[in-house]
Amino acid sequence: MHVLDGVSRSDRFRALGLSTFAFTVCFAVWTIFSIIGVKIKQDLGLNDTQFGLLVATPVLTGSVSRIFLGVWTEQYGGRIMFPLQMLVTAVCVWLLTSVQTYEVFLVAALGLGLAGGSFIVGVAYTSRWFEKEHQGFALGIFGAGNVGAAVTNFAAPFLVVALGWEETARVYAIVLLLTAVLFFVFAKTDPEHLRRKQEGLGHVSTGDQLEPLRNIQVWRFATYYFFVFGAFVALASFLPRYYVGAYGLELTTAGVFAGLYSLPGSVFRALGGWMSDRLGARWVMYFTFIVSLAVLFVMCYPQTTYVVQGITEPIQFDLGLSVGFFVSLTVILGFVMSLGKAAVYKHIPVYYPHHVGSVGGLVGMIGGLGGFFLPIAFGILLDLTGVWTAPFMLLFALVAVSTVWMHVAIRRMERLRHPGLRDEKFLSDVPEEPFPKPEGRAASGQ
Repeated sequence: MHVLDGVSRSDRFRALGLSTFAFTVCFAVWTIFSIIGVKIKQDLGLNDTQFGLLVATPVLTGSVSRIFLGVWTEQYGGRIMFPLQMLVTAVCVWLLTSVQTYEVFLVAALGLGLAGGSFIVGVAYTSRWFEKEHQGFALGIFGAGNVGAAVTNFAAPFLVVALGWEETARVYAIVLLLTAVLFFVFAKTDPEHLRRKQEGLGHVSTGDQLEPLRNIQVWRFATYYFFVFGAFVALASFLPRYYVGAYGLELTTAGVFAGLYSLPGSVFRALGGWMSDRLGARWVMYFTFIVSLAVLFVMCYPQTTYVVQGITEPIQFDLGLSVGFFVSLTVILGFVMSLGKAAVYKHIPVYYPHHVGSVGGLVGMIGGLGGFFLPIAFGILLDLTGVWTAPFMLLFALVAVSTVWMHVAIRRMERLRHPGLRDEKFLSDVPEEPFPKPEGRAASGQ
């Protein structure tokens, strides 16, 4: 499956370390609007729907770009695509500081969103360095680069207070530029691309790379990722605004509390990869969805006041979640979502070892679109209902539908294929055969 002869342990962990660091920086850039967007909202006098669209716009580019960035990484290699993607994004972040109007902010946000496409570049590059038995753990470590959202939530508010949002954006652009240079200097070409170059094989065609996307299974994986990743990105951007509005906190405090959600939603992805290797990715998905349902059910409950007619006078009860308890719930939610993100991407190199870029790109794109549409939906719900917890009600409904659909579809599929498995509770994650490897082309004339 992989040409790993002669690949040393240090080569593998060099690739993993560089990719994880680069992805962390890119993810921090990708979520910068969760902090500077609050200041922009105040400066431009935006309503919640407009603010939701502004925060979600970078996620749109980061999502859609994953499909073609995945294909190009399969064709040209992560050592080329990763620095190139970071260089283009750094320029867009720097230009953001010269924008004056809301409409142009949206256009600039599209360019900044390329930072989100780094995920599939890193997945395709990193997976080439490890055997399938260790890919779940390796990709889990790489995916912990989601901690970049926590870096932004923790650090960016203090930079904004000290420097202003424009200088904060410039700092981010410079850091991203330096990361691109470091990656290009120290990274090596992955073993598969090195083999193809040595054997004189040309690039795998785009058509061959996109062939697996005909499978409904790919789209099912993408549906899972719509919640575990899309909702993660949406909440990382929405929570600072929620804490400021619902609890009246300062932006710096709100950023720290939002970071407490983003941190476990990122760093425990490695644990999710290990659990998927050991227990099976499907088991991890069930665990993620069930715990998420329980947590979101509690988070849905709005601040409520009841008045009971007592014997002598009315008695008033105030029910609601304290800020400390709410933050604790977000930490639990972020933790299980990190496990789910790792579980989804454990499936892909096992089922589609020769199409990680295209399949992973499609799954990442759909998941990222969740991060685009959900903040907009949050803003619309807040404007329409005036209830701060309405976004969590939407997420609860989304997880409930996904859980039922996943269980029913999997059981029906396996019962048709293997009638003897009717009484088995947890079904195998192992495919009968991986998706076949595409034929290589001769380098000359193709």
